[in-house]
Amino acid sequence: MSETAPMALPGRSQEADLVAALGDRPVVLIGMMGAGKSTVGRRLALRLGLPFLDADTEIEHAAAMTIPEIFETHGEPHFRDGEAKVIARLLDGGAKILATGGGAFMRAETRERIRSQAISMWLEADADVILRRVKRRADRPLLKTADPAATIARMIDERYPLYRQADITIASRDVPHEKVVDECVAALRDYLGVHRCAPTPNETT
Repeated sequence: MSETAPMALPGRSQEADLVAALGDRPVVLIGMMGAGKSTVGRRLALRLGLPFLDADTEIEHAAAMTIPEIFETHGEPHFRDGEAKVIARLLDGGAKILATGGGAFMRAETRERIRSQAISMWLEADADVILRRVKRRADRPLLKTADPAATIARMIDERYPLYRQADITIASRDVPHEKVVDECVAALRDYLGVHRCAPTPNETT
């Protein structure tokens, strides 16, 4: 890159410098169900002082139906069409943290919109972590199968090659949420080139 990387300003928090470097770009969290996109996303938004939006919640509001109801009534293709439209709308309007559903990044037009308008962050989780987390939830229409573990394995095989196109990858595992948020902030700073100024000799006391 020919542009000079932004340098953090003395007396301003690293989070404020990071948000300034983001400009109008959202940070879009992608990954499998159970990867922690909503949980980590809310905490990351709070840390950075940015709005948090969950695409699945916005889809439910727009449709006046729950996602399982949309799947049951209209089918997955209808849901995916609506999901793409909602995400396109949510990408506008400035910097924010946006959590997306597990299948959203599989759609080429959505990937391209995210690539051109946002910074994508993949929360990568192992199959056993995903299964353990989603077993406690009854609102996962894609896992209403005879063998949820096999379904997760198949989805990982299909989705992870595309998830790897994300700008940033963060390991989602069973550690305190704040540790994962710390890693998200550090990775964003590295990606954006926001580094803390080292004091010059005449600044030391």
